[in-house]
Amino acid sequence: MLLNEKIQTTFARTGDIPESLLNNIPCIQTGYLINGDIRVWDGPCQAVFSPVWVASDADPKPFFIGEYPMLTEKQALEALDAAVAAYDHGRGRWPTLSVAERIDHLEKFVFRMMEVKDPVVRFLMWEVGKSLGDSTKEFDRTIQYIQETIAALKELDRVSSRFTIEADIMAQIRRAPLGVVLCMGPFNYPLNETFTTLIPALIMGNTVILKPPKHGALLYAPLLDAFCEVFPKGVINVIYGEGKKMIPPLMASGKINVLGLIGTSRTANALKKQHPHPNRLRCVLGLEAKNPAIVLKDADLDLAVNECILGTLSFNGQRCTAIKILFVESCIADAFLERLVMAVNALSFGMPWQEGVFLTPVAEKGKTDYLQSLVTDAVAQGARVVNPSGASISGSFFFPAVLYPVSSKMRVYHEEQFGPVIPALPFDDISEPVEYMINSNYGQQVSIFGSDPEQIARLIDPLVNQVCRVNINSQCQRGPDSFPFTGRKDSAEGTLSISDALRVFSIRTLVAAKQTALNKQIITRIVQEHKSKFLATDFLL
Repeated sequence: MLLNEKIQTTFARTGDIPESLLNNIPCIQTGYLINGDIRVWDGPCQAVFSPVWVASDADPKPFFIGEYPMLTEKQALEALDAAVAAYDHGRGRWPTLSVAERIDHLEKFVFRMMEVKDPVVRFLMWEVGKSLGDSTKEFDRTIQYIQETIAALKELDRVSSRFTIEADIMAQIRRAPLGVVLCMGPFNYPLNETFTTLIPALIMGNTVILKPPKHGALLYAPLLDAFCEVFPKGVINVIYGEGKKMIPPLMASGKINVLGLIGTSRTANALKKQHPHPNRLRCVLGLEAKNPAIVLKDADLDLAVNECILGTLSFNGQRCTAIKILFVESCIADAFLERLVMAVNALSFGMPWQEGVFLTPVAEKGKTDYLQSLVTDAVAQGARVVNPSGASISGSFFFPAVLYPVSSKMRVYHEEQFGPVIPALPFDDISEPVEYMINSNYGQQVSIFGSDPEQIARLIDPLVNQVCRVNINSQCQRGPDSFPFTGRKDSAEGTLSISDALRVFSIRTLVAAKQTALNKQIITRIVQEHKSKFLATDFLL
């Protein structure tokens, strides 16, 4: 079968879908969690259609997989009231628990979460079109993230369990929670990246309002019982609905202490402006990026092509960490593009449950039209689609398009495509890609491909002041989770890694006293008789 014919027959018929993947489909989600109660919604709901369409005798059609509640401002403010009451100005049960007690709750949650792995993974696959294998990896990585966060907090607490004595003042320095956290994750990693803000926020003693992403809401249904039963009432509240209507009233209340958002700078800026006390608001933001790859003339082309394929097209390029533009030294551009096109054409594509599938349908409604508009604009401005089947569309499936030569006149040169369009352009002077990064609104990562240590060293020194991660002969990526994950300019605010996240959702606080006999006696009794959860020398194992 020719490639174009295969693209046009990508989708399966309903009868060809494995029966095990249709359990609980459609999922009519009516529950939401406020103040320790799973309430039942009987109002309007949002119909959810999978990016995985189904074939029929006519054209393929979107596949209905469920509904979730479209709550209103009223329910959002009720969730806020519950989180505020549970925090109670730092006097609530959760923020005053010991570190060991909060860890115990998280360990119980991990156990409960593992019990619902199968439905969570299935919903993840259906809702965002991620391959079944990658959906399973996302779940497993999330469990690992929680476990590593627990281990990191134990280590942090061990270091904090000692007293410091300076200038005749004795003090114990620990970390305390910040208050009420609003967590909103992205559709592309609706479980993992949402949890990279949710879990550190919770374990550090904050209370949380969680709004699942528009694409990726149903997968939280199996987790509601665990949230409800493991955590004290009001500590975590899960609400669904249209963000534009529900979130501004929360921010305008002035009662949100931390905004944890993985999304766009436009959304983040709009929400920050809603808050009446900006100095009280801490923001933890993972935003957009336009990460370039620089392919030098002495690069190992096979390695560079392989890493650029992974960087541009893993999960269809729907990642903030994806490589989104390629700068290729002119003298090797033809050879590089020839290998790149061969690699793209060899990629497996199809339904997300198929073994070894790499390319799947794109998640967002209308995304194929947007991607096609980028291609059309680039071609009109002098680029060409290098791979013959590039930009072929079947329903929600978009076959990757390699565009060359791209120039600054084209939209795809500037816009974050967040999809399987690969813009490439030649350069003769290394200052060209460097100037691109200097002038960009974004500053997350860059990948450099080459073999000359001196040239790479000369690039590293200026580029570490433009982006927050320079990758040598490897794709742009987030992991491992122990590494800092952040960005400059409009790409991020705050740093997320396992240890950094614990710090960003808390604040250093200390108890101090002069070294008088009375103060020594007071502190000794408090510590020895375990009268305080904060002022303590317990050593967590």
